[in-house]
Amino acid sequence: MLHRRRFLSTATCGLLAGGGAALLLGRGAQAQPSYTVPLAQLQEMVAQKFPRSVPVQGLLDLTVQAPRLRLLPEVNRLGAAMAVDAAGPALRRSHAGMFDVEFALRYEASDRTLRAHQLKLGRLEFPTLRPAVTEILNAYGPMLAEQSLREVTLHQLRPQDTAVFDGPGLQPGPITVTDKGLTVAFVARQP
Repeated sequence: MLHRRRFLSTATCGLLAGGGAALLLGRGAQAQPSYTVPLAQLQEMVAQKFPRSVPVQGLLDLTVQAPRLRLLPEVNRLGAAMAVDAAGPALRRSHAGMFDVEFALRYEASDRTLRAHQLKLGRLEFPTLRPAVTEILNAYGPMLAEQSLREVTLHQLRPQDTAVFDGPGLQPGPITVTDKGLTVAFVARQP
């Protein structure tokens, strides 16, 4: 048991020196290994998935640009402000708008990714559209959020990021949003 603790302590300190992981002290003063992903790295990964087009029943197309992510540690979620353009046969010209969405994160073990889920959409705003048309677009808002962000990969852990934790039988557990980024705690692997 002492050898295992020494190994975990040495391995975690090695990762800290490399900048890839952080050691968090939990209640009871036990060290809990974790992996931290900074906001800039999340932003870079999500930007690769955009722009995205969402057709609305043959009437118009909404094109969603890459979101500007923000950390919401007080609710353990991420927020995203997203620019959207509406154009198509039902509109005479293109209209620029914005919407905001909040989401939680989950870990997908099959490909070691952190993904967006549990979306909460704010209101779509189009300053140059008539209010009645904006209301119709807001009816499609939940579909827009689902198609543009649901299950979007925000980060993929590489095998070398988790190798030291795999050996002692640990796996990624809870994801916590902090002021610095996301922290993925490692917990005992379930049999």
